Amino acid sequence: MMIVQYNRFFNLALLVCSFFLWIACSKDNNPIKDSDEEPEEEVPEAVYDETGCLYTSYTGLVMAGYQGWFAAEGDGSNRGWYHYQGPNNTFKPGITNIDFWPDVTEYTKTYKSPFQYADGSDAYLYSPYDEESVDLHFKWMKEYGLDGVHMQRFVGEIKPSNAAGKRHFNQVLANALKAAKKYEQAISVMYDLSGSNSEDVAYLEQDWNELQQTFDLFNNFEHPTYLRHNGKPLMTIWGVGFNDNRQYSISDVSRLVDRLKGPSNKVSIMLGVPYYWRTLDRDTENDPALLELIKKVDIIMPWAVGRYDNNSYNNAAGTMVTDLMWCKQNGVDYVPLVFPGFSWGNMHNDPSLYNSIPRLKGDFLWKQVAGAKGAGAASLYVAMFDEVDEGTAIFKCARENEVPLNGPLQFMGIEQDLPSDHYLWLTGQAANWFHGESGYGSTKPNR
Repeated sequence: MMIVQYNRFFNLALLVCSFFLWIACSKDNNPIKDSDEEPEEEVPEAVYDETGCLYTSYTGLVMAGYQGWFAAEGDGSNRGWYHYQGPNNTFKPGITNIDFWPDVTEYTKTYKSPFQYADGSDAYLYSPYDEESVDLHFKWMKEYGLDGVHMQRFVGEIKPSNAAGKRHFNQVLANALKAAKKYEQAISVMYDLSGSNSEDVAYLEQDWNELQQTFDLFNNFEHPTYLRHNGKPLMTIWGVGFNDNRQYSISDVSRLVDRLKGPSNKVSIMLGVPYYWRTLDRDTENDPALLELIKKVDIIMPWAVGRYDNNSYNNAAGTMVTDLMWCKQNGVDYVPLVFPGFSWGNMHNDPSLYNSIPRLKGDFLWKQVAGAKGAGAASLYVAMFDEVDEGTAIFKCARENEVPLNGPLQFMGIEQDLPSDHYLWLTGQAANWFHGESGYGSTKPNR
C-alpha cells in the first residue's frame, strides 16, 4: 500500500515538473511582450477636405503638359533667350532650338528677337515669366474647352545649385496658379527627371514639400482647381523605366514614391513611363521592378511622342487595350497621350528632321483621340500646350507663310489654310467628346 502511494506521488511530481519545464521552453521560443510595450498601430490613411475643390478626379478630363521653360531677353528672369536659343546660348538666324514660332498677336507683352520677317520687320516672342502671358494661355484653355494643364518642373533646373532655374519655375508656377483659379482650370505639378541622377531624384521630395509651403498648395480656397485623384492631391513623376542609360534607377524612383506617399498614402501619383512599359521591350528597360513600381502608383501615362506616325499608329496602338486591362486588374488608372505632330530640325541643325511626324491638318491628332476613346480610355494627356521646341505645341502658332526667316534653316508653321488656333480648337473638341458630348466619332470634326 505504501509503495503504491509513493509511486502515485512520484508520478504526480514528475508531471508537475514536466508542465513547468514546457512553460519555460514556450517562453523562450515565443517571448511575450512586456505589458508596458504598446502594440504597433497602423497609420490611418490621409483624408483631405475637398470642399470647394473643382477637380476631384483626373477621370474624364483632357489636360495638356505645360513646359513654361522659355525666357526672353529683358523679361526680368536674367536667363536670356532660354530655350529659344541654340548651342552656346546663341539665338540668331540659323541657330535656335525651336521649330515652331508662337503667334504673338494677342500678347500684351512681347520682346524683340534677333529674327526678322521677309519684309524686314522684327519678330517678337513672349515669356511665361510674365504673368500676363500665362494668363492669356489659361484664357485660351477656358475658351477652347481644355480642362487644364500639368505644370512641368524639371528637377535638373530647380536644384539649389541652379538658383535662376528655380526662381524661373517658381514664378511660372505662381503665374499659372493665379490664372488657373481665375479661369477655373485644373492644374497640377509634374516633375520631369530627364538629366537627373540618383541624388536629384531624392531631392524632388524636398522641392515638393517646399512647394506645398510656399504656395499653400492644397488650400481649397486659394487653389480650388488643384487636381485631386483618389481623394488626394495629384502630382506626377515623369521619366522612369526608359532604356536610354539614365543616371538613376527604377529603385531610386520606387524609394521616392514610398517616401512621398508615406505610411498614410498622403498623395496620388501619376507616373510617366515608356510606351512599351508592359512588355518591357523597345523603349523600356527590361526589368520587372518597373511593373512592381507601377502597382504602387495611382495613374500611369505612357510616353507616345515619337513612337508612331499616322501610318504606323494602328499597329502601335494595338497594345492599348491590353495595357488598359493590365491596369484595371492591378488597380492603376491609365491615361493615354496624344500629340499633334513632331519636328526638331532646328534643335539638331538637320533639315531632314523637319516635320518628322506630319500633323496632316489634325488628322493624326484626331486618329489618336479616337483610338484612345475606342480602347476605353477615360482621360487624355496632350503633349504639349506650348512645346515649340519639338513641334508638339497645340497653342496658337504662326502659319507657314507667317514665320520669320531663319538663315539657311527655316521655321515650321501651322498649315497655311488653317487658322493659328486650329489645334487648340481640335483639342477642345476632344475634350467635349471625353466629357460625354455626342456627335463625335472616328471622323475628324469640321469647324
